[in-house]
Amino acid sequence: MTSVVCVGEVMVELARGADGRFGLGFGGDTFNTAVYLSRAGIETAYATALGDDLFSGQLMALAALEGVGRDTMLQVKGRMPGLYLITTDDKGERTFHYWRDTSPARALFELEGWQEVAERMVTARAVYFSGITLSLYTNTGLGRFLAALELAGTKGAQRVFDGNFRPRGWGGDLARARTVFAEAMKRASIALPTFEDEVALWGDASPMATIERITTYGVREVVVKNGPAGALIYADGQVIEVPVEREVLPVDTTGAGDSFNAGYLAARLKGASPAEAALEGHRLAGAVIMHRGALIPRAAHEGVWAH
Repeated sequence: MTSVVCVGEVMVELARGADGRFGLGFGGDTFNTAVYLSRAGIETAYATALGDDLFSGQLMALAALEGVGRDTMLQVKGRMPGLYLITTDDKGERTFHYWRDTSPARALFELEGWQEVAERMVTARAVYFSGITLSLYTNTGLGRFLAALELAGTKGAQRVFDGNFRPRGWGGDLARARTVFAEAMKRASIALPTFEDEVALWGDASPMATIERITTYGVREVVVKNGPAGALIYADGQVIEVPVEREVLPVDTTGAGDSFNAGYLAARLKGASPAEAALEGHRLAGAVIMHRGALIPRAAHEGVWAH
């Protein structure tokens, strides 16, 4: 049994360096989390669809290098992965520019082999997905994905939802986004929302309001990430606040939430309490935002482990 199956899209990344030039890398919210989970010693597979081009091959090689399982990665002849470009301001806040409309990842649950991907989800210890994952699929793909998620729950899997909301991915259709998010939360056991995103999608007045809304769907554990303000957690019927250990001036905030989620989930799967897990998430996210790009060098990550 694979411990975690992460589902979504991984793309070619162009990130501007300190010298103003762009460097080539790879990333995607749930893929970033998959890599950090694998580095933490959690057996992880990544479910997506790629092409058969040079960059898809390099992505497969990167997954292999990072120990991320590839047997849930489908490949489509004649296709290429999506591309995104990152620019950052002087505060480390980033802006994304996407070329992804023809990405094969959007058709994952409509391609030949999707049933095998769904079967891997159903037999996993945990399934991890995000709001961006949900924005990829047609109604047919969403129906199949949500059905697999529901079946995984009946088999005892944790279903971990990062409410990563990006309006562009929904074509500005907030009503559809809210409807799909609600269906996902009905099937989630752990939610890891970012407060800023919850304000944009739902108009929540506070992190506590986010918790109160999400728990109405039956979600048992909610961790609201709120940047330098720390995290507010609902678990075991209690609400606790876990501040960051130290505030840092970010170089690039790309991957901050993805890495927090990995640190949190890895710690929980190893038996840590929610508060202990949140501290692990803060530590990893704090290291990630001090580097450019979504995936930090292994040496920097190992420094977090040695805290």
